[in-house]
Amino acid sequence: MNKSLIIIDAQNDFADPNGALYCVGGETIIEPINRLMASGEYDLIVATQDWHPQNHLSFAANHAGKKPLDIIDVSYGKQVLWASHCVQDSFGAAFHSRLDTFRFNFIVRKGARAQIDSYSAFFENDKVTSTGLERLFGGGYELDFAGIATDFCVKSSAIDALRLGNKVSVLAGACVGVTAEGAANALDEMRSLGVLIKP
Repeated sequence: MNKSLIIIDAQNDFADPNGALYCVGGETIIEPINRLMASGEYDLIVATQDWHPQNHLSFAANHAGKKPLDIIDVSYGKQVLWASHCVQDSFGAAFHSRLDTFRFNFIVRKGARAQIDSYSAFFENDKVTSTGLERLFGGGYELDFAGIATDFCVKSSAIDALRLGNKVSVLAGACVGVTAEGAANALDEMRSLGVLIKP
């Protein structure tokens, strides 16, 4: 079974204290991710990158009278609104400066369509529109996940990978959540579905 590492959204807006959606401790997982990449354990290393246009529907600033963490109804269900983040070609969208990006085999950019958000590395939030990654990992692979945020994009990616028929592990020590409570709940949910949770 081929084994691959998928690094979720290790970008400045999440992992840098000056980021628009900084997750506390985000910068502390960069070195653990670098060590994983350098371990020689993986056949492929894939990184995802939130890559939003300025007019993205998930930005609270694009909805009159709304604020971050409000929830709205959209064509594919409920959508959490966020502070504007990971705007294409911005500092916030760039990978963290200490991340060893030279080790990536390739990058998957997600959330680039203005009218649909994308948490998962495999499918946008309608669960139909593909990022293309499922064509590579469509079943029978061993996939380890690390990155940000445990309770949103890591969780969505891991669950989709499992649904596609892969053996899935989340490396909790190389992940960080939006909140500690959210991360703990996400790990419990993933575990209950069959995702392996490793230190």
